[in-house]
Amino acid sequence: MVTCVASLAFLGLEARPIEVQVQLSSGVPAFTIVGLPDKAVSESRERVRSALSAIGLALPPKRITVNLSPADLPKEGSHYDLPIALGLLGAMGVLDNESLSQYLVLGELGLDGRLMASPGALPAAIHASSCHLGLICAQLLGAEAAWSDLDEIIAAPDLLMLIQHLKGKMTLPQPQRSPFNDPISGPDLSAVKGQEQARRALEIAAAGGHNMLMCGPPGAGKSLLAACLPSILPPLDAREALEVSMIASVAGMLDQGRLIQQRPFRAPHHSASMAALVGGGYHIKPGEVSLAHLGVLFLDELPEFKRPALDSLRQPLESGEVSIARANGHVHFPARVQLIAAMNPCRCGHLDDAALACSRAPKCAVEYQNRISGPLLDRIDIHLDMPPVGARELLLPAGENSAAVKQRVIAARALQQARYKSYKNGTIRCNAEADGALIEKLAPMDDAGQKLLIEAVEKMHLSARSYYRLLKIARTIADMAGSENLTRLHIAEALSYRRRLPVA
Repeated sequence: MVTCVASLAFLGLEARPIEVQVQLSSGVPAFTIVGLPDKAVSESRERVRSALSAIGLALPPKRITVNLSPADLPKEGSHYDLPIALGLLGAMGVLDNESLSQYLVLGELGLDGRLMASPGALPAAIHASSCHLGLICAQLLGAEAAWSDLDEIIAAPDLLMLIQHLKGKMTLPQPQRSPFNDPISGPDLSAVKGQEQARRALEIAAAGGHNMLMCGPPGAGKSLLAACLPSILPPLDAREALEVSMIASVAGMLDQGRLIQQRPFRAPHHSASMAALVGGGYHIKPGEVSLAHLGVLFLDELPEFKRPALDSLRQPLESGEVSIARANGHVHFPARVQLIAAMNPCRCGHLDDAALACSRAPKCAVEYQNRISGPLLDRIDIHLDMPPVGARELLLPAGENSAAVKQRVIAARALQQARYKSYKNGTIRCNAEADGALIEKLAPMDDAGQKLLIEAVEKMHLSARSYYRLLKIARTIADMAGSENLTRLHIAEALSYRRRLPVA
């Protein structure tokens, strides 16, 4: 007789159903796991053996075969411990096989029988709901799984209490959702002294979801401005919070089962590898660009990043998705991010100050900025040159705070959502996510603005991508002004943010 327990494997955020089949048969005592298990799954034998021993049960002196079906799909992770243990208990007659078939099971076992946390409880619960199954998981994962609105979740602290619950000898409480409060952290925009043009550009970037590159000397406030961006972005709605939290769940980064409410802000060091940025590794995990989904990816000291790592961002910035190719298939992660980058004009950072510039200026600036490829620069909407901040600016009173700017950003985003609600099933959230043809269709332009735009494209030798990105920036500026049509003023301001860096 074969006992079957439902579990799952993760391919990116996609949950693939896995059937854990357990058979006890006559023969030389052995414990074999088949079905392309990795090292962590193969080691389940010892964890399951020790956990059963901790609750006073011993494995029968028979040949134990565990098959993870489908057999041609690689199985990774420690979350197969619990389904294997429950399958064994069903085969031994301790648990009823019929009741086990009504649940999807995941969880890691400790040697003392405790149920340990494992990544992916939230997408697992959503998958279980779509399959009309209940979920059995560790108590530590109960609050996370409860956000799926699944009717039946069994979240047990250890294997013994789980067995008693399944046998009807006790009742474990239904887990409750963790509090949905994630206060905004980070600096307020009022901390930025001077830099009025940069503050304006940051507000435009927030209102339209545009990528932005800031170039200026050390101490100009580039990192501070980037850190202020989350404080002026609109909060995640319920659907967006679920998307972001599912990625964090698969990565094992969801804090005590609390759904993420604040837009992510990821700032990897410039030594980050390609796999760290876009995802990958032996056990494929989401990279920084996916962990920043629906939030901000801040790359400080942009030219210091490795060229292949930077160029790997070109596809996700264009499509909003990362596709990681492996011999046995492709894994997809969402990556709809707002890229904010900062850089010095040259290695010493003082290109425009003859008193501080190094002896190799301006040649050093050309070499330094050539580390960034043209196609990547073409995908950045706003190019901003920031001057140094002088003593006069530092003595100025605090500027407008984030709360006031945030209200204008939310109002502009509301106009955009209303404009695009009938396109692509309402999935377009802001101007930056709309394609060029749609922007051209929905952005009526006066004759003066059209003439200026055509002249600028010809003189600046802008690509078709840059042309449409200009339209998107102008559309955002018009939305902030409450204007339905694009005028020459909107086009002119958009052009001021598309100055090409002096890269030879």
